[in-house]
Amino acid sequence: MSESAASDGVEMVVAVIRREKVSDVKAALAEVGAPSLTVTDVRGRGSQPAKTEQWRGEEYTVDLHEKAKIECVVADVPTDDVVAAIRDAAHTGEKGDGKVFVLPVSHAVQIRTGKEGIDAV
Repeated sequence: MSESAASDGVEMVVAVIRREKVSDVKAALAEVGAPSLTVTDVRGRGSQPAKTEQWRGEEYTVDLHEKAKIECVVADVPTDDVVAAIRDAAHTGEKGDGKVFVLPVSHAVQIRTGKEGIDAV
C-alpha cells in the first residue's frame, strides 16, 4: 500500500461515557450513518468526584467509576458528525459525562478479505 489510511481520512473516534447512555449513543450513531462500533466496559476517574459506599458494614471509597468506551472507525461519514452525535446523545450536564477523542488511523486491514486502507473500513 503506497498511501497510508490516514491520508485517506480514516479516523478513530473514541468516547468514554456513562454506561446508561450507550443505547442512546448507538442510536445516534446509526442516525448519522456510522452504525459500526465497539463497546467495552471500562473503569476510570476524571473530574467526577469519588463516592463513599458501604458493603457488609465496611465503608469504602469508589474513585474508579464504571464507564463504557465506544470506538468507531470513520471513513465515509464526516468525523464532526460522529463526534456531535456522541456528544449530544451522551450529554447529561453533570460531571462524569465523559470525553471524546479523535485519532488518525495510519493503516487498516480487513482480515476476511485482505482489503487495506479505506477499503477495509
